Amino acid sequence: MRDFVDSSTPDPVVSTIALPDGGERVVWRHGVGRPLLLIQGMSGTHDHWGDVLVEGLTAAGRSLVGINHRGVYRTAAPEPGYSIADLADDQAAALDALGVTEPIDVYGISMGGMTAIEFVLRHPEKVRTLALGCTTAGGAAMTPPSQEDMMGLFGAQQSGDRELAMRAGFEMNLSEGYWTNDEAFARFVELTERAPVPVSVILGQLQAIGSHDTAARLHEISVPTTILHGTEDRLLPYPNHAPMLENIPGATLETFEGAGHLHFWEDPERVVQILEDLSARSSADSPSAVA
Repeated sequence: MRDFVDSSTPDPVVSTIALPDGGERVVWRHGVGRPLLLIQGMSGTHDHWGDVLVEGLTAAGRSLVGINHRGVYRTAAPEPGYSIADLADDQAAALDALGVTEPIDVYGISMGGMTAIEFVLRHPEKVRTLALGCTTAGGAAMTPPSQEDMMGLFGAQQSGDRELAMRAGFEMNLSEGYWTNDEAFARFVELTERAPVPVSVILGQLQAIGSHDTAARLHEISVPTTILHGTEDRLLPYPNHAPMLENIPGATLETFEGAGHLHFWEDPERVVQILEDLSARSSADSPSAVA
């Protein structure tokens, strides 16, 4: 992985890489140091990690890499019918294209957390440590959002009122105590509008999420794993952490009291410390494995 580490950059760099299947992915890199793969969720781009988290991680000596999903950041819209496992294979292929030849620390959130679970199960040799944020094992183990919340969100998105739709998305992702943070809302809108994810792509992601089910395989994960979840998460409610905690050997839980889905926006400093502590649980030369 020396070539990859040597190409680390103190300033953010966004590039497009080609995968063996002919597809393209937009890759974001930022920072110098031990690599950390950040996997975003549904309708998210690398911009959505937020300034404070990124600044904290790079200051801690991390080389961040974000591989945007299919159809995201103005790449060609994918054919429907792909799975979360396919998204995990995309991450693996992109890391190969980037020259990552050793296990890497991974932090995935929401749909990105689902992708991270499949990633470690399908490509165990590529994962050093695993951080699962605001996510679910899927299937029968999943606690869904309330019907009222989802109807309100979809209604706002289909209203044709841009301000209403943005406000609904912001409030669904963050805790009630954060709703009055006008600066954060303005930044949320700015980042979302920088590279909007097409509705067709979001629908494909929803289909992939609907078939996600890793509950029966969680016991196979043997890398150091930490689960991060906010108690006020409305998109993937807090009880979703339990099946992962119970079935991933040695997994630990970090509860964000009062935080919503985007816990890394509400308490980024704590997330930085958790990720650093997790990385320290694995020796630099110890390859990952699946039992």
